[in-house]
Amino acid sequence: MPLHGPSSRNSPSWSRHTRSTRSEEIAVGTTELCAHGTAFTYPNDTSTLSVPYIYKWGIRWSLEIAFLAGLYPLVTAPLSVMRVAFTAVLASVAILDVSAAPSLLMKLVAPESVTDVDSFSITAIVTNTGTETLKLLNDPRSVLSSDEAYTFSIINEKGSPEFTGMFFKYSPNYVVKNNNPADFTILAPGQTYELTHNLAGVYNFTNTGAGEFKVDAMNVFQYVDASGEPATIEATTESKKVSITGKLVSTRNLPRVEPQTLSKRVAYVGCTAARQQQIAAAVRSAIAYVSESTAYLNRIRSGTPRYTTWFGAYNAGRLQIVRSHFTLISVDPLSTTYDCTCTRNVFASVNAGRAGYMYLCNYFWPAPNTGTDSKAGTIVHEQSHFRVNGGTEDFVYGQGRAKNLARTNPAQAIMNADNHEYFAENTPRLA
Repeated sequence: MPLHGPSSRNSPSWSRHTRSTRSEEIAVGTTELCAHGTAFTYPNDTSTLSVPYIYKWGIRWSLEIAFLAGLYPLVTAPLSVMRVAFTAVLASVAILDVSAAPSLLMKLVAPESVTDVDSFSITAIVTNTGTETLKLLNDPRSVLSSDEAYTFSIINEKGSPEFTGMFFKYSPNYVVKNNNPADFTILAPGQTYELTHNLAGVYNFTNTGAGEFKVDAMNVFQYVDASGEPATIEATTESKKVSITGKLVSTRNLPRVEPQTLSKRVAYVGCTAARQQQIAAAVRSAIAYVSESTAYLNRIRSGTPRYTTWFGAYNAGRLQIVRSHFTLISVDPLSTTYDCTCTRNVFASVNAGRAGYMYLCNYFWPAPNTGTDSKAGTIVHEQSHFRVNGGTEDFVYGQGRAKNLARTNPAQAIMNADNHEYFAENTPRLA
């Protein structure tokens, strides 16, 4: 039932003129924020305006202002009051996103106990509980993707198991612009998507040992909004408890130890001659990015537009951490093996424990050599993930969310790979 304005809640005419429980009832006499929107009211008048809901998709709306003599007192109201009333009703368009807000429910199905991590799997069920169809991005970190990414948070009083899966370079803006149907999951209202994730080789429990763990999945999803831009939505979800005993580590994704060499050279796996040329050019540009970034960080002593945009409020300790990352990356792009056999719809991927080995994937090749989300920037992004270079993570993807992370959580920004990449690319240029 709609909430009514206090001046007319007891008026006999209220129920007589109310025709729809799906309307926002606007009582004249005061102004009140109702459960269904905003009720606009005016002094010394008890007439009622009924404003049916405005739907974001297939917009359907009508304004009922009864002004027939003997039926509605509004006919006798001054013209100025009628104009104000009409203006107020039009203002209710502002609540459009509230009445049509997207909504998701995510349910995790997990075993109560696991005695061998090779058989540890979790099923994620995502349901569109809203009133509009959602075009969701298959972000590699989300439960919509089968990629072995850092999708699940697993923790107990001893800490978290070591993550031994893959880190990815992914660009929501590129995905939306490219509009490849394979990169999206479309859910109509009430529709459900289900995917089982095998966590064998993704988490190593030897550092925590056996025990009971709380398991959560990343509940922030990205979707294409009405303007055609990527936006985010948080799904309603609950944690699960899982007891892990027996075999605590899988050999499936354990990083191979590469022999150390004094030579600094680029190596290729499965790359055509043309692609080798593209990689070589990107490597040169990545080294230039890292060199310029290191020099810049070495000379600043306070917050600058460029630093604060990507790493947040200036702090000498945080600055030193970022500086160390770029120093460690240094000439590593020259001593990396680039594997061109990846067919995933991302830019690149690495295992953080396997320094010097990088997979270049489908969206690396159409990217520009330099600039935002470039080949050179991708190499910087992925190099920062290696533990020997600082071990950054993928808390967020994309320039907009990276900037927001810097504003709201500098401690995470200095450990986010995209923030390093966008700082190095410096596009558009900041001083």
